[in-house]
Amino acid sequence: MLSPILLDAHNPGPMTGHGNNTYLIVAPTGAAALIDAGVGDARHLADLGRELNVRGARLTHVLVTHGHGDHASGAAAIGAAHPSAKFLKLPWPGQDERYNVDWQPTEEGDRIDLGGEALAVMHSPGHSPDHVTFWHESSRTAFTGDLVVAGSSVMIHWSRGGDLSAYLMSIQRLLDLSPQILFPGHGPKVEDPAALLTAYLEHRRMRERQVIESLTAGRETVEAIAQSIYDGLEPALMPAARENVRAHLEKLKAEHLITDESGKWRIRG
Repeated sequence: MLSPILLDAHNPGPMTGHGNNTYLIVAPTGAAALIDAGVGDARHLADLGRELNVRGARLTHVLVTHGHGDHASGAAAIGAAHPSAKFLKLPWPGQDERYNVDWQPTEEGDRIDLGGEALAVMHSPGHSPDHVTFWHESSRTAFTGDLVVAGSSVMIHWSRGGDLSAYLMSIQRLLDLSPQILFPGHGPKVEDPAALLTAYLEHRRMRERQVIESLTAGRETVEAIAQSIYDGLEPALMPAARENVRAHLEKLKAEHLITDESGKWRIRG
């Protein structure tokens, strides 16, 4: 029975909501794995140490879903406190080097033994190129990082390797596995994954229709399209909105439906 322990990373903010979730899994052997590393907040480290001590456990693995700072930047602090722990993630050249950690590379199809429980690595790119989901097959449980968030949407950070087409394929792949529960990197656990994953696909289809309608109305720039679609959005969130719009435009361009002429986007004639 997989019973992850939720540990708050203590980093609320405009882009992180209430903050990041990290998950501690303790095996009957006393070996323990932490999924995602948080940001190195002292309270997070204290919570981790307390949970390990209460269970007489030792941290053997830290599994990182992707290299964005809110998921990976706490790795060095955790490594200093738990020097025998191994740090695993799918490589993201040019990004991973920001963190002072001896990363051990993992890849699609790897199975990570956590002392009687195994997590399979599923490459689920789109939000970032290195994004993975950790899949526990026997319980049909997925640790999904930034793939989905209940009650919100996920930014496709085009300027930092985000890819909307890949993201939609990652969502569909997880949906096809018929998961029973999702433990995301932000927000509450998801107990009806099919409904949420299906809603995410429909949300992106709706946004694509809005982008096409905006282009048809004569709006040609990312800024103008974002303003029309996300009218009234908090200013702090507008950069993320522009990233999403650009991701949609790049998808439509790859499908030969629109053109880009020096930042002027138009429906292909």
